[in-house]
Amino acid sequence: MLEGLQQAVDQVNAKLGGSVVGVGRGWGLGSGFVVGENLVVTNAHNLRGSETTVVFGDGRTATGTARGVDPDGDLALLQVDTGGAAPVEWADGTPATPGTPVFALANPGGHGLRTTFGLVSAVDRSFRGPRGRRITGSLEHTAPLARGSSGGPVVDEQGRLLGINTNRLDDGFYLALPADEELRSRIDALGRGQAPVRVRLGVGIASAREARHLRRAVGLPERDGLLVRMVEEDGPAGRAGIRVGDLLVSAGEQPLRSADDLYEALDGLEPGSSLSLAVVRGAEELSVAVTFGDTREEGSV
Repeated sequence: MLEGLQQAVDQVNAKLGGSVVGVGRGWGLGSGFVVGENLVVTNAHNLRGSETTVVFGDGRTATGTARGVDPDGDLALLQVDTGGAAPVEWADGTPATPGTPVFALANPGGHGLRTTFGLVSAVDRSFRGPRGRRITGSLEHTAPLARGSSGGPVVDEQGRLLGINTNRLDDGFYLALPADEELRSRIDALGRGQAPVRVRLGVGIASAREARHLRRAVGLPERDGLLVRMVEEDGPAGRAGIRVGDLLVSAGEQPLRSADDLYEALDGLEPGSSLSLAVVRGAEELSVAVTFGDTREEGSV
């Protein structure tokens, strides 16, 4: 059995070693892989600007330029000279299930290929992306991965893509964006420069539980809502007069009991529209109209 596993690792490495790349430098290092001629996919959280260093399996270094970025979905597509490296082959569409053997590959910051073995432990998991929005439908697996592995591929024994490693859990498991038709469509759209347009408030929030605790600590009545902990000065909320310490209790008449409630309200809006927020400031209740700009204001709460 161990000999068979060794052979499988050797085959996967031989097939994909030139396709898995390092992304970034220093503390911002990550991984990625070739998905097409001069195209590399990675996680959005691996980028620190519109350009980044890409290191290929043979040690060649090139500068990649962001062709399309979806920060809320934690996905980015880079334009870079791939030097003839073969794109990673997608799986045949059969979904992975608990118990499916997988291999996770990474090249953290270009410091060398790493390959580990594990099993799919769960499917349809969810987690919060870099800007707080919930990412659903994720693949959970047990292949151990070092820091800088996010953005690398998780593949089957034939080296075919099953997902993009994205989020490490505290208990050692890893979550991957599943390589399904939706992901393929998202990558294709980023390749055309069609990044998702989502309105944002430009605030940092505390959970409803924290909000109740903090209001109780200062002698204010407990209320369900989201406590504003930070306001971006030039963001939509800041321009509308939202302040640090405000409690957002409803959006468009929808009660706000969790961040997901607020995202749901925002997802139904287009740039140029407005949203009415019910706000509690101390003991005073206010109604604030937030207007969102006509430009692409990427980001979220």
